[in-house]
Amino acid sequence: MNSRQPIPVVVLAGFLGSGKTTVLNHLLAHRAGTRIGVVVNDFGSIEIDAMSVAGQVGDSMVSLGGGCLCCAVDGSELDAYLEKLAAPVHRIDVIVIEASGLAEPQEMIRMLVASENPGIRYGGMVEVVDAAEFDATRSRHPETDRHLAVADLVVLNKTDRVDDVERARIEGLLGTLCAPGTPVVGADHGRIDPELLFDRRPWTETRGQLSFEDLLAEAEDHDHDHCSHAHAAYESLEFVTEQALSPRRFIDFLDRRPAGLYRIKGFVYFGVPGHEERYEVHAVGRFLRFAPRPWGRGERRLTQLVLIGSGTDGPGLLGELEACREPALHEARPESMWGVLRYVARPAEPEPEAETAEA
Repeated sequence: MNSRQPIPVVVLAGFLGSGKTTVLNHLLAHRAGTRIGVVVNDFGSIEIDAMSVAGQVGDSMVSLGGGCLCCAVDGSELDAYLEKLAAPVHRIDVIVIEASGLAEPQEMIRMLVASENPGIRYGGMVEVVDAAEFDATRSRHPETDRHLAVADLVVLNKTDRVDDVERARIEGLLGTLCAPGTPVVGADHGRIDPELLFDRRPWTETRGQLSFEDLLAEAEDHDHDHCSHAHAAYESLEFVTEQALSPRRFIDFLDRRPAGLYRIKGFVYFGVPGHEERYEVHAVGRFLRFAPRPWGRGERRLTQLVLIGSGTDGPGLLGELEACREPALHEARPESMWGVLRYVARPAEPEPEAETAEA
């Protein structure tokens, strides 16, 4: 990721005991070369297994060899820490906020969406749910339903502790509590594919004697069976075309994307007069974001997309994308871009509420 581009900030929420820290540990341990900034919005000591090689993290900010930063903060300090993490010197690729188990994630979302900090952008909200304690959690915390309603992706954790019938019942209930189209990803021990939230970059550099990632890779070699590859549960599709896409048909495709399509990333070429840039697209669950980027000198104009999901009709999705191609590019009108521009942040202005409520 270019450090001059806004850094996506993902909110990781869920009530006490749901497994947020376990999910975060897994993301850190399987991030490859991605530099993750972590903000833990909680009080007291925090225990992050993946960081144990660098010692216990207290109330101060620490920097690990692999590039992870972790801050234990309260809500009032969040904006200040995000500004520090977004500083180019840290070369952070993505920031994950682990919200307190008693926090109101809506407040964090509002802060991030309305932030005037050009170094960050809201990257979606992930709600972690304990499958074994789901009913008890809703009973103790009625606000669970409100949190689920604003989630862009739900991780149904601890699925190994419930049978298939109970899991199906909970997934059906989640379908009524979440916004239409919100995907639900099953997991045990917090193991989800990091690619669902951010890009993993290859790493080859070793800093000092043993880097943070060297130690993680060594530990994984010794415990390969226990840390099974989460990506085995997902399918990945690629779509590439040199033909411009119709912005209206592509937005229709995104609006109708199935719940099993967890993530879409890449660049889109629309070629509409006045909008000839390439448009970076980023979707996590129902969260959707476009960002115009300039083409490189001599770079071919084309669309490159990666779709990650589970239980989806791959050939059908590719067929729908093929139908988005625009054969009559010269007839495209600027107003055809309005649907896309809804999801483009306006510089120096608060981002639209529709991005979280309707995407």
